[in-house]
Formats: sequence, C-alpha cells, structure tokens
Amino acid sequence: MRKSLVSLLLLMIMVIGTGALAMSVSGCSKAESEEKLTPADFTVVCYDDIPKDFLREIEEKKETDFKLTCISDGWLYIARGYGKQNTGGYSIAVKEVSVSDNAVYFDSELIGPKQGEAANKLATYPYVVVKTEDAGRSVVFR
Repeated sequence: MRKSLVSLLLLMIMVIGTGALAMSVSGCSKAESEEKLTPADFTVVCYDDIPKDFLREIEEKKETDFKLTCISDGWLYIARGYGKQNTGGYSIAVKEVSVSDNAVYFDSELIGPKQGEAANKLATYPYVVVKTEDAGRSVVFR
C-alpha cells in the first residue's frame, strides 16, 4: 500500500513538473518570436538615383518576380519587382519598412489598373526601390 502511494505521488510530481515545464517553454518561445518593430525612415528612389550596379541587376531580373537588396555608401536599398505585366497602369504601394533587433522588414503590394481605366497595351515591368539607413541587419520580405 505504502509503495503504491509513493509511486502515485512520484507520478503526480512528474506529470505536474512536465506540464509546468511545457508551459514555461512555450511561453518563452512565444515571447521571443514577438519582436518589437519600429517604423523605419525610407525614401522611394527614382530611377536616376539607383546605384548603377544595382540597376543593372534589376534590369537583368525585371522579367520575373524579384526581391533584391544592395548596400551602398551606408544606405540599404531594397527592390521589389513584380515581373512582366501585359499592360500599363500598375502602381506599387509600399506597405511596410520597419526594423527589429534582428531584421529589416519590407512589404509592398502591386496595384493593378482600375476597371475601365485606359491602359497602354505595351508590356510593363513594375518595380519599386526604397532606401533606408543600413542597420547591418538582414531583410525579410513579407
């Protein structure tokens, strides 16, 4: 009787200890994955101000969907292209440029021509380039 009571007590301690451990582990991992993001100052870069080597790389990849980065003179350049589109009338909205302790986050959206809007019938290759201060972090495209 005493032996089975001790065994039951040990089993309960193990179950409770395992549950507490699981809760503390999952709590820690959740807290670590929730990074604090700070909006970053950025500028949308016009064609003439894109570093020449970076512009060559963009031109080589413009036919397909691309995500590129370049560091030049203390600036981080981020480019997002949406590949070949069969008409004109597209624009790109920059939705996010933010910084955490570990990364720079970038998000943009391709906006198509409006219904009924006259669009040229020539193929276009919409892309956007932004520049922000180089913080020495990797870029995460969303």
